[in-house]
Amino acid sequence: MSGASRAEYCVIACAEAWRGAGEILASPMGPIPSIGARLARRTFAPDLLLTDGEAMLVDADGTVEGWLPYRQHLELVTGGRRHVMMGAGQIDRFGNQNISCIGEWAEPRRQLLGVRGAPVNTLNHPTSYWIPRHSRRVFVERVDMVCGVGYDRAARHPVTARFHHIARVVSDLGVFDFDTPDRSMRLASLHPGVTVAEVRQATGFEPTVPDDVPYTREPTTEELRLIREVIDPDGTREREVPDRVGEGGGL
Repeated sequence: MSGASRAEYCVIACAEAWRGAGEILASPMGPIPSIGARLARRTFAPDLLLTDGEAMLVDADGTVEGWLPYRQHLELVTGGRRHVMMGAGQIDRFGNQNISCIGEWAEPRRQLLGVRGAPVNTLNHPTSYWIPRHSRRVFVERVDMVCGVGYDRAARHPVTARFHHIARVVSDLGVFDFDTPDRSMRLASLHPGVTVAEVRQATGFEPTVPDDVPYTREPTTEELRLIREVIDPDGTREREVPDRVGEGGGL
């Protein structure tokens, strides 16, 4: 089977967010996180609970396994038995996320989704982020409005934020975590074909960069088969992240 595309490395990076999670609700938002969650369920995380996005629990094929009414969904959310992977209009060095508006709150330049459930998510259960287009417009020094709570703000209220945990940020360039003394963003891995210089150029702040940054792990032959033939035979992943492996840089 041929080598993996950039999109397939992103699928693997998203799937890894749920490794070892146990029997929790995986809530992926977006095509690639959804493919990643289904891949994790089929391989190394068989206890994951998946939904159809409405009121049903489904298996990795979409077959209905059970009923998940909204009140029970909220019990999982507030009880910490969920790991959501959300998007972000903006995200800063401490993981504060904005999906509400761009510009000053009193007169924003652009209206986005709204705050929605981001504060509850970040204060009650593990949260990760998926960003398909890594740029300085998204990775900013300071978000225009805080929706998802970052580590600096969580530290101000340790009792309220005792369950706060941002597991990872996955973009089309690499994987980031907050495993630093001040809990600021760190480059954890690069997708093959990406350089540290590209990441720095596309980020509106200076992330922590280790001396030796690994590459995102290779998908196995079986994982590639599942992605290409079973989970996403129509190639929606490639439309979300076009293949750029081997182009030698440039955004």
